[in-house]
Amino acid sequence: MTTKGIRGAITVDSNTEEALREATLELLCEIFEQNNIKGTENISHIIFTTTKDLNATFPAKFPRVEFGWDDVAMMCYHELDVPNSLPMCLRILVVYNCDKDFKPKFVYLKGAKNLRK
Repeated sequence: MTTKGIRGAITVDSNTEEALREATLELLCEIFEQNNIKGTENISHIIFTTTKDLNATFPAKFPRVEFGWDDVAMMCYHELDVPNSLPMCLRILVVYNCDKDFKPKFVYLKGAKNLRK
């Protein structure tokens, strides 16, 4: 067994708890779906980052509350404030224990699709 990271990013419509909730759950669900992850037993941990303009709440709150993920280690951080970087952006890194041949599918939604062009 090996450990791999699955990246994802999404832009958030506004700096509100509800907008962060919607974006967090949308991105997390899409990461799990595209990577065929059915549960949390192989998740090592999840890191959430936001740009400095997103500070209304902690994104890790939502999987704990909505999905009951009390046993998954999750942390929230701010991204570096790089000039001209994409604003209002939430990024997620799922650290996944998997077989060596697992190929992670990275997920970029809404305005974050531009990050991979």
